[in-house]
Amino acid sequence: MNSSIILELEYARLSKLPKKSSKQPPAEQSGPAFPAGLNQIPLLQILSAQDRQKVLGEMMETRYGKGQYIFREGDPTEYFHIVKEGTVKCFKSSPGGKECMLKVLMPGDLFCCDAATFDGAYHPGTAQPMSEVSVLRMRKEAYFDMLRRNPDAAMEVIRHLGHRLNEAQEKAKILALDRADQRLASLLASLAERTGLRGPQGIRLSVRLTRQDMADMVGVTTETVIRILARFERDRLVSGTASHLVVRDLPRLKLLAST
Repeated sequence: MNSSIILELEYARLSKLPKKSSKQPPAEQSGPAFPAGLNQIPLLQILSAQDRQKVLGEMMETRYGKGQYIFREGDPTEYFHIVKEGTVKCFKSSPGGKECMLKVLMPGDLFCCDAATFDGAYHPGTAQPMSEVSVLRMRKEAYFDMLRRNPDAAMEVIRHLGHRLNEAQEKAKILALDRADQRLASLLASLAERTGLRGPQGIRLSVRLTRQDMADMVGVTTETVIRILARFERDRLVSGTASHLVVRDLPRLKLLAST
């Protein structure tokens, strides 16, 4: 057969074959992607893909408004909680109704009065949103089961509890020994490092605290906080109002907190 005829027949055969797509196949993922807002949670980051999917399936998301309660002092400890969005304050109340702020929780923070949960005791404090918040809850039985399956996760929780213990010891030292201006400087410096957003005027605190909140957290009166903030502003350490505070000189603020 003539070679030109053979070439024509081969070309006709190839032209009838289905064309291959030029699109690349999707890349395989090593595990399930993090849902929005969960990629900042250390505990989930260290789990295997299989255990992460199981844990996510056991979590319940609940939204709370300012003024509502996530749990109250004296409630049974049934869940572990993780802040997904917003800020939460934990505090104890005196018989007269005065609040003592224990800590402010940010997205990614695990909370539940941890020692009480492991002991099976009741909540020693109250958790309340400081704004609109989204909180993930996980039953403590499922949480304990996850820790038994994941030694790395158990070590992460041990580190978390150790950090909480160090925080409690440092706060006890500050309240017992430091002056009021040192306590407030230490609080503002800590919040600037944890929640601050850098801008042209300094570091803006993303968490909004009232003067009363600050007073409860450092163990002084509201009037004392007002007086100290006014002095900090004159010294160009901070600017703005209590609920829209900008730290203008973080190194000097930290120096004041330590001297």
